[in-house]
Amino acid sequence: MERRDPLVIVGGGLAGALAALALAERRPELPLLLVEGGANFGGNHVWSYFDGDLDAAETVLVAPLRPARWPGHQVKFPNRVRNLGFGYNSIHSENLDRLVRERLHQKQYRVGAKVTSIGIDGITLEGGQGVRACGVIDARGPSATMQGLELAWQKFVGMELQSEGHGLATPIIMDATVDQIDGYRFLYSLPFSKNRLLIEDTYYSDTPELVPERIRQSIRDYAASKGWNGDKVREEIGVLPVLLDGEPSAFWPEDDPLPRLGIAGGFFHPTTGYSLPLAVSNAMALTRLNDFSSAALAKWTRDRFLDHWRAGRFFRALNRMLFRAAKPHERVRVFEHFYRLPDDLIGRFYAGRLTLADKLRVLTGKPPVPVGRALKALAA
Repeated sequence: MERRDPLVIVGGGLAGALAALALAERRPELPLLLVEGGANFGGNHVWSYFDGDLDAAETVLVAPLRPARWPGHQVKFPNRVRNLGFGYNSIHSENLDRLVRERLHQKQYRVGAKVTSIGIDGITLEGGQGVRACGVIDARGPSATMQGLELAWQKFVGMELQSEGHGLATPIIMDATVDQIDGYRFLYSLPFSKNRLLIEDTYYSDTPELVPERIRQSIRDYAASKGWNGDKVREEIGVLPVLLDGEPSAFWPEDDPLPRLGIAGGFFHPTTGYSLPLAVSNAMALTRLNDFSSAALAKWTRDRFLDHWRAGRFFRALNRMLFRAAKPHERVRVFEHFYRLPDDLIGRFYAGRLTLADKLRVLTGKPPVPVGRALKALAA
């Protein structure tokens, strides 16, 4: 029997690993190789999503990742505290690493395998070993510049604490009653169990730079003020893109021969930077294809990016209002104003599925920033 070259997915983060898992389950006849340069799949992350972000089939796909789920969550602002009645979910990256190793055969994945070159018909590993492929997908994560995109940033340091008990039952996904520094700042707290709590200090900022030492202390101070003392068992540092504007053809030229998935392909929510829902959607859609050549996949992934870009126009306008019309210390007002809206509309916002009526509703009411600045930013 003639041996077929595999579809090679370079990058075992969220997007690449989910694509490999979906293909292994739904297209077992397709030769497959998932290549990750690090020691494990998924790195060191917690990925989160709202109930409405995934449909029924997509929820089934992520169920083996054992997401923690809470039926509601809370936000806190200087002039508003609100409980929202739709579910919030989070997945530890260690569960992704476990599932890849369980579901894929050992010949279908490699870890600690650094890729030195990538082409449409194969890759070269550190040490010079070549791997031929029927098609290659680049899922290695964002480039240093994200050329062609105008970005702001959501950046954070998170500490997971183990304690005798913290008493928090409902996630607080935004506590913006804290000092507003370096843009819009809030604390984010997820109670994974009665003894385990993740606290993240998060900033919607103009720059991606972080000072982890200072932020670690601010988390400790915040935890102490709530009586949430404990030992640190895990730390996470993240910088997510917030999309303001850009030129799609500069970011992803039409003649680029390589398919892309994940943040490298622009597949993230324009405002939150969350990438899990799009990673799941792309993984499911990938399994329905018949042509896995690099040329066919490059066209398919770029077309999906362009659809996502067009769908994100309203969100990019809101982001420009947040970063260009609101001064850094005023950005908290924009989010506080947003959380006056109904639960179902907020859910559709995070899912990226706003109706025309939703968009009009978002823009109604007294603007949280000066009208002239808001109109200038929206019209840009």
